[in-house]
Amino acid sequence: MAAAAGADRRGPKIRSTYRHGDLRRALLDAGIELARAGGPEAVVLREATRRAGVVPNAAYRHFAGREDLLEAVRAAALAALAVAMERELARLRQDQRLADQARASLRAVGRGYLQFALAETGLFRTAFSKAGAVEDDRDPAKAGSSGLNPFELLGAALDRMVQADVLPASRRPGAEYLAWAAVHGLALLLIDGPLKGLRKKQVSGLAQRLLDMVDKGL
Repeated sequence: MAAAAGADRRGPKIRSTYRHGDLRRALLDAGIELARAGGPEAVVLREATRRAGVVPNAAYRHFAGREDLLEAVRAAALAALAVAMERELARLRQDQRLADQARASLRAVGRGYLQFALAETGLFRTAFSKAGAVEDDRDPAKAGSSGLNPFELLGAALDRMVQADVLPASRRPGAEYLAWAAVHGLALLLIDGPLKGLRKKQVSGLAQRLLDMVDKGL
């Protein structure tokens, strides 16, 4: 990544003191940067403490172990994904017909999802590195600025389609999983599969056609 290429080659700066409550944030920030660069496998508690400038034992006051830190980083990655989706939603025109606005909302969350996967591949892999229920998960650490996590943002877009009479109410149950599977599948093909290395224009075209397919298929 460009940011990594320009980093100080002398390594992370060591902080000598922390105000109360600072260390957990510093360890989490270090874990996020490790995930950004290397995915979930790179999130190691000892390395996070080294980057935070403290002895390893100090971390155990805030994280029980590596899995505890990884779960916190995973939550932060999901929140970052939600923010990317919200950013695309914020760009939508507000003067469209209700039906067009609803369809545009679904496309926006899908577009934000794919863009995040390509721009923040390490965090994207980390966000989905563990199995876990997504329905009824109200953890605020996984939410964007709207208070909604990525799954809820998708659900809200589908609800808008029902309200606009674009999506029949009878077809609404479970629609999140169909849309999510399609978009997530393309993301994986682009970052780890046979579509890796496609030119930006090709990726854009595939993404648009996939979102068209999801819209019409639902």
